[in-house]
Amino acid sequence: MTDAPVRFEERGTRCGQRIGVATLDAPKTLNGLSLVMASMLLERLDAWARDPGVVVVMLQGAGEKAFCAGGDLHSLYSAMKDGDTGYASDFFAAEYRLDYTIHTYVKPVLCMGHGVVMGGGLGLMAGASHRVVTERSRLAFPEITIGLYPDVAGSYLLNRVPGYGGRFLGLSGASMDAGDAMYAGLADVMIDSGDRQSLDAALLDTSWSRDPREHGGQLTALLGGVGREPAIGPLQRFRSIIDEACRADDLATVVQSIQAIASDDPWLKTARQTSLAGSPGSARLAFEAQRRAVGASLADVFRMEYLMSVHCAAHGDFAEGIRALLIDKDRAPRWNPASLAEATAEWARPFFEAPPTQAMHPLHDIGGTMHPTA
Repeated sequence: MTDAPVRFEERGTRCGQRIGVATLDAPKTLNGLSLVMASMLLERLDAWARDPGVVVVMLQGAGEKAFCAGGDLHSLYSAMKDGDTGYASDFFAAEYRLDYTIHTYVKPVLCMGHGVVMGGGLGLMAGASHRVVTERSRLAFPEITIGLYPDVAGSYLLNRVPGYGGRFLGLSGASMDAGDAMYAGLADVMIDSGDRQSLDAALLDTSWSRDPREHGGQLTALLGGVGREPAIGPLQRFRSIIDEACRADDLATVVQSIQAIASDDPWLKTARQTSLAGSPGSARLAFEAQRRAVGASLADVFRMEYLMSVHCAAHGDFAEGIRALLIDKDRAPRWNPASLAEATAEWARPFFEAPPTQAMHPLHDIGGTMHPTA
């Protein structure tokens, strides 16, 4: 299966145990996650979880450009334009189940977040027990630019960013370097990209314990030996400005405050421009989802986001955002609603409600009890 979108291998260690390696291999989409890829990963992760000879699972992306730039938007767009709501339902159910599996995996998961890690790529990386970035890593939740919202548990993850940084990231699509990714709690260790081969060799040369409970600590110690101190990124440098702009309880006030940030810094300028050009509906959904996710379990957030994402695919700005960015590439989306004044909390309410035809939530069996979405 040389043309498979995910390649699997098992690398033998000096003590006879194995490292399971999954490589996303879809270079045309910067390793964008498709339904087929999610299904393949779920199946192999389940097999490796039950294999006592596999001590660590590694997730990586083929090539130097990206670990994973997000979901496979072209396939989603084609299905949405054909009126096929089933594909989006199947995709989001598989993607979120995969993400939750990584968050709760029984063995250490080492994710190599080199290059672009955005949207669905962050969904894969965020749940790994050991998340590695490099000097070339660029992480973001850019969904406001395509009419979606920070999904893949973004509502849960962004609430854990210090201060009001998570709200800012969701409303601006601002990117994070290695230092900011670690500050935001989305990465654990930075290494120089030139040290990657040394890390791969060290994984195989380690005398892995026969007690699986010790493997996580061994991996932590191994990464500590190659880790570097990252530079302080703009999310940290501008924390006071961001917190002041984003602390209000009213979305319109927050967005206006972001636009009013008086700085010529390129990072802040890009964030302002992206927020201004983004989907007003996406801004509302991001704002409401983070509010509703406070105190919710990870499983409940995934269930909430599944409903939201399916609604976005059926009648939101999602298809229009993909069209403008990737299909026609005119970068002139016609958002509906066209303004924040129209994208009210009441407008967003149906996005959190299960359709009447849904007999059982496809993620009913993950985690604990359902969390009320109202």
